This record gives sequence, structure tokens and C-alpha cells, in this order.
Amino acid sequence: MTELSLLIRTEQPIDSEAIERLHERAFGPGRFARTASRLREGAPHLMDLSFTALVGTLLVGSVRLTPVLAGQEPALMLGPLTVEPAFENRGIGGALMRRSLEAAREKGHHSLVLLVGDEPYYRRFGFKRVPRDLQLPGPVNPDRFLALELADGALLRAKGLVAALPA
Repeated sequence: MTELSLLIRTEQPIDSEAIERLHERAFGPGRFARTASRLREGAPHLMDLSFTALVGTLLVGSVRLTPVLAGQEPALMLGPLTVEPAFENRGIGGALMRRSLEAAREKGHHSLVLLVGDEPYYRRFGFKRVPRDLQLPGPVNPDRFLALELADGALLRAKGLVAALPA
């Protein structure tokens, strides 16, 4: 069998239906009830910081970054990071993570990236648990609420509730 190469590119408007179907396969109908999903409902993701992974013409992964306020601190909410189940454990999620974080740093959009996820997976990208003085607007296991500082001291300045930035 021929090995197909992976292409990571900026998300395009024409990708939205394929990404929605990918989210449905990966997370099921319960995805809309999750706190992080509810938070992202109130604001559009940033297309220049959101990426897709393609194998040939098949969209096999996606990551999105959405602007939020962490208390009064500008931040980004990462997610969902999604990989087509048949393509998991091939480095696609890691490649998407690295590209999105690199773009956030390059463009200087915000000082902090937040997400809800498994610390053992995200630790390799520099994420750590969020202190208890920053909360999401809904139930979340505090061990899964993680942050990556893009600017020194950003996490110390982020106190209070995380809120979506409306369009």
C-alpha cells in the first residue's frame, strides 16, 4: 500500500461541513453539552489560527482556536482537536497542535491558550493545570482544565471566569 503524505493547512470556509461530520464521528451528539463547546458557541473561531490535516483530499483532522477572556486576560480556547478515528495514533493531532500554537505565537494574538483535555497528552506541548482562581462557566473536572502561557505571567493575571468574546 502506498503511504500518503499529510498536509496541514489553514482551515478554509469550504471545510466546515467536513469538520462538523468529523466532530460528529469523533465525539457524538453529547459534544454540544460539554462546557468547552458551550463556551465556544458564543464566538467564532479564528480562521488564521485554525488548521486542518489532509491525507490526499480526505480531511482527517482539525484544530480550532477561539478568542476568549480569562477574567480580564485575553486568551484563546483550543479545541476541539479532532482526528478521524481511523487515523488516530499517527501523529496527526500533535502536528495540528504544534502548527496552531506556532501560529498563535507568530501572530501575537493572545498571551494564554486554554483547553479541557488529558494532561498527560497535552503536557508535551507545555500545558499545565489551571489554578483554581480561574474557572470555566460550567462543570469541568479541574484536573482537565489546562493552560499554556505564550507570554510570561499571563496565567497569574488570569483570574475569575472564562467568557467568550462575541463576534
